[in-house]
Amino acid sequence: MKPVTLLLLFWLTVFHATGQDAIKPRPSPLAITTLRYKDAYLKITYGQPHKNGREIFGKLVPYDVVWRTGANEATELTCTKDILINNVLLKAGTYSLFSIPGKERWTIILNRDLGLWGAYNYNAKVDVFRFNVPVNSISEPVYEAFTIKGEQKNELAELLLLWDKTKVVIPIKFTN
Repeated sequence: MKPVTLLLLFWLTVFHATGQDAIKPRPSPLAITTLRYKDAYLKITYGQPHKNGREIFGKLVPYDVVWRTGANEATELTCTKDILINNVLLKAGTYSLFSIPGKERWTIILNRDLGLWGAYNYNAKVDVFRFNVPVNSISEPVYEAFTIKGEQKNELAELLLLWDKTKVVIPIKFTN
């Protein structure tokens, strides 16, 4: 066989063996939310699961169990300057963001472990801090996909965790 034909056969074999998986999108795509105030920058990177007709809180995401606050890899929060989250100082850096959803309130957890898949190897010994926030119910399902959204006015901001009929608000204050 000619070298060109062999090369073509080689690349077709490689594409057939790996190409189909490589271009298949994730069911829970990567999403990023950012906030900025002056020279301080806050970024949240998370997997965005979709409802797809399922019952979410209490079923798909059990109550009173540590959750990665998204899908796939554990959600990560990066801040370039010190900020206040729920009036607690968070030093500049990158942290995993976990939560423990409940019917009435959620426990929000910032943790030093990075690069985790889900919450399977979550280690409470490396928590930076935890705090509780109330759950707000939305009368009609609004969000098909789990969404982390920022609302900001000057140095004050809120991180909104939104999915189905649930809204959780995390207060943020930029300190510079």
